[in-house]
Amino acid sequence: MSADHPRDREMPALAALGRTELGRAVTGIATVHASIADTVFGGLRAAWGPRVRPAQMMHDAISTSTYSAIVSSVDVVGDLAESLADRHGGVPSETKRGAVAIGILDGLIGDQLTAEQSPLAPETAVRVDGAIVPITPEDLAGAFPRATGHLTVFLHGLMETEFAWELGGRPTYGARLADDLGSTEVMIRYNSGRHISDNGRDLAQLLADLLLSWPVPVTDLTLIGHSMGGLVIRSACHQAAAVDTYWPHLVRQTVCLGTPHLGAPLARGVHWATAALRLWPTSRPFGALLARRSAGVRDLFHGTVTEEQWRDTDPEAFLQPAVDYPPLMKGARHLYVTATVTRRPDHPFGCIVGDGLVMTNSGGGRDRKRHLGFEVDDGFHIGGAHHFTLLNDDTVYEWMLPLLRPRRALPPGSSPPESPPRPNTR
Repeated sequence: MSADHPRDREMPALAALGRTELGRAVTGIATVHASIADTVFGGLRAAWGPRVRPAQMMHDAISTSTYSAIVSSVDVVGDLAESLADRHGGVPSETKRGAVAIGILDGLIGDQLTAEQSPLAPETAVRVDGAIVPITPEDLAGAFPRATGHLTVFLHGLMETEFAWELGGRPTYGARLADDLGSTEVMIRYNSGRHISDNGRDLAQLLADLLLSWPVPVTDLTLIGHSMGGLVIRSACHQAAAVDTYWPHLVRQTVCLGTPHLGAPLARGVHWATAALRLWPTSRPFGALLARRSAGVRDLFHGTVTEEQWRDTDPEAFLQPAVDYPPLMKGARHLYVTATVTRRPDHPFGCIVGDGLVMTNSGGGRDRKRHLGFEVDDGFHIGGAHHFTLLNDDTVYEWMLPLLRPRRALPPGSSPPESPPRPNTR
């Protein structure tokens, strides 16, 4: 690895970012302090007149010098941290703990990091044990010595990485599918702070390159996404099908686990809170902080998967215009799983909070006004579970397994056997 490779610059970049963000935090606190002080001294002036002015001047001088000293100290500590990180560097993104921290960071400000060409903004790439696998026949053969023609590709959600699929320390869905179906698990990491449509475009290109360089001919492709990952999959399928790329014809199933197809309430709440906090001087710094949320987070307001859905719109407008959702890709079966924190999906509390982050109707892509095309029989619901349960759950796997088995061609004149009844709740 060359000395100036982006991965070698991750530690210094983390130190520099920490210094910048801490400095911004101190400045924000100083702004809130000044706003509150102005309000207090304004009231005192109304009661005591000009006699308050000397005390206010002394207060302002002390507070200004104090916050300036703190910011200067942060700069000195930041310089030292950068120097030490540069001298004792490493690759945090290739370790589980480091990847988790950077994944959260990317979800918050990943679009900003991409614009700054920061080494902390990951490219959309195949990962094995945290490390990027170059898309060449030689590298793929080395990384996947037991490669088969059936690929199960996994996309994580917002602020996650591929390590999220290891929830609970149990074997991942991909590892279990490799044992039960002979498929090959392919983990993708992407920058969840970017627009979903941008990640979808990169995923579409990655899959095209991956299948061309795969060690054996690919016959079946299954795409599985958690939360935002399901939206990235839909975006990639839509963009690839629009230009008639070959790989969508190999997709047999897509599986969306807790995906907010119609948007997420939390994203809408943050959007409205940002607008409200900006109305008053005292709370304005907090509104400015929330306004820094990434393009990926903003896309979850509606669950936008195409550039047309967000282009030419004001991201700060209190009321966001409705969007037109593209249809599901033809030729594949589109499966989905939803959850509620309550045992019964129709429980009043479960209807309000869903799985904690995604509502049931959004996870199924259907409400009173919209229906994206998911079939009711292709869905599964878990009660008494939360959003992250869906990353690694025995009941989900048991439901999913028979539906992901390759379909065999039937002899002429024969009809398919009747499938056993499948429950749609746990």
